[in-house]
Amino acid sequence: MLQYILDIDRSLLLWINSLHTALGDVFMPIYTDKLLWMPLYLFLVYYLFKSYGKRAWWILLVFLLCVGCADFVSSSILKPWVARPRPSQVSELEGVVHIVNGYKSGRFGFVSSHAANTMVVATLFTLLTRDTLNSVVLYMWCILNCYSRIYLGVHYPGDILGGIIVGGIIAVVGYSFLLKKYPGHHELSPQFNAINRWGIASIWLLLVGATLTYSLVRTIL
Repeated sequence: MLQYILDIDRSLLLWINSLHTALGDVFMPIYTDKLLWMPLYLFLVYYLFKSYGKRAWWILLVFLLCVGCADFVSSSILKPWVARPRPSQVSELEGVVHIVNGYKSGRFGFVSSHAANTMVVATLFTLLTRDTLNSVVLYMWCILNCYSRIYLGVHYPGDILGGIIVGGIIAVVGYSFLLKKYPGHHELSPQFNAINRWGIASIWLLLVGATLTYSLVRTIL
């Protein structure tokens, strides 16, 4: 049964990974780089303080602890414990899996830290704020991050699914703590204004647009 699941996982990887383009080979390595999203992270901090005032210190601490926990569980516990090699590190897949710019990442891939970390941010934000527009944008950010890891050949879809589950569970635990800290959801309802209402969506679109434009230029030239 396990081998059957692993075979499906491998087949899905090879199918998704085969859908590569010259544009994607420039776009995906940039999109998956954590440094690209520093403006988004900084705005999320601004959003919390603008929306929650003094309560934002506790909320920010929970966010940081949840992301740190997701990263620790995925990178320091599950990856060395499961010890599943990334597809980019499997000799039988050499020349079969499309690798971009020689990027192979680390040795083990289950579960994906990118998936866990982005999922925990998107889910905790959604549970906390009930801000539909920005929650949808954050999940789009998360999904494209997850897709980029398969595109680059450094994760199986199963690695991504595992990371999504880890991130989702940790986000729910973090939100449960906040509910105990601030009983009654009305205490966690954000105060919206035009900046935090549209800021996250605007920054994501701006960064994706700039990356896509750069990638188009690089591809053409």
